[in-house]
Amino acid sequence: MKKVLLVSLLVLPALLLASSGHGEEASRYFAQTGRESDFWPRVINFTIFAALLWYLLANPIKNFFVGRKEGIASQLKEIEEKLQAAKDEKKEAQARLDESVKKAEQIIEDAKKEAAILAQKIAEANAQELEVMEKQYAEKIALEERKASREAIDEVLSENITTDDIMLDQAKVVDIISKKVA
Repeated sequence: MKKVLLVSLLVLPALLLASSGHGEEASRYFAQTGRESDFWPRVINFTIFAALLWYLLANPIKNFFVGRKEGIASQLKEIEEKLQAAKDEKKEAQARLDESVKKAEQIIEDAKKEAAILAQKIAEANAQELEVMEKQYAEKIALEERKASREAIDEVLSENITTDDIMLDQAKVVDIISKKVA
């Protein structure tokens, strides 16, 4: 079917352009060949020319277009592979980003928990230290009170007791101390 269509397309221009055979050229041609027109020899010559062109150029033209088609197909396949690779990389990057976000959230959550634990430990340590300081303060106050009472007793005894008073009896010592205290 294609060949018939191709031959008819090749013959149609020859039919349209063929001369009618009228005029001086036509009569001279008739005298030489015995025919009125050269239509059929032209058709045969054109058919031979077309067949030669087909024979010589058909395979190279087909090969050119097949190669071109394959080249375009390989380029398209390469582009599709690159596109798919880019999509895969994007998915991987998105997955890594999501994982990083989750890790960051986990790190923040862990840091908050650790901060709360540290704050609780510091509060407990401060409370214990405060208790120890309060005990030390109470002990220091008791020590200072004892020290002050000793100093007061030493002062009383050193001011009021002289060498003459060494021979004191118990009533006299109580009397001296009660005077000092009162």
